[in-house]
Amino acid sequence: MNFEINFDQMTYHLVLLSAAYVLALPVAWNREKGASRSAGLRTFPLVAMASCGYMLVGMSVLTTTGAEARIIYGIITGMGFIGGGAILKGKDGVTGTATAASLWNTGAIGVAVAFTRFEIAIVLSALNYLTLQFIPMIKDEEKDT
Repeated sequence: MNFEINFDQMTYHLVLLSAAYVLALPVAWNREKGASRSAGLRTFPLVAMASCGYMLVGMSVLTTTGAEARIIYGIITGMGFIGGGAILKGKDGVTGTATAASLWNTGAIGVAVAFTRFEIAIVLSALNYLTLQFIPMIKDEEKDT
C-alpha cells in the first residue's frame, strides 16, 4: 500500500473545495438573514464543498465509462432528499421551497467547481443570490398595486 501524500494534489483540491465553499456564501447569507430559515451560513457552504468533494474523489478513483455521470446522479438525488427536508407544510401553506431549490443549486455549484467549470459555478451562484434577493421585492410590489 502506498500512503504517500501528494501535497501538490492536496493544495489543488483545497483550492477547489474552498472555491465551492466561497461561491455558496452569497446564497447562505441570504438564507441566514431571513426569518426562520432552516438552512443558512453553515449548511450551504458545506453542501457545495461536500458535492465538490464527492465529485473530486469519484473523478480521481473511478475510471470506468459513465462513473462520473453516476456520481452526479447520486449528488442530484441527495440534494433532492436534503431539499425535501427543508420544505414544510403548515397551516399558512408550504414554506421552504426556495431554500430547497437553493440547496439543489448549491450542489450543482460544487459539481461545477469539481470539473473546474468556474463560469458555470459563478453564474449559478449569482443567479441564485439575485433571485432570492430581488424577486421577493418584485412580488411585494405586485401585491401593493
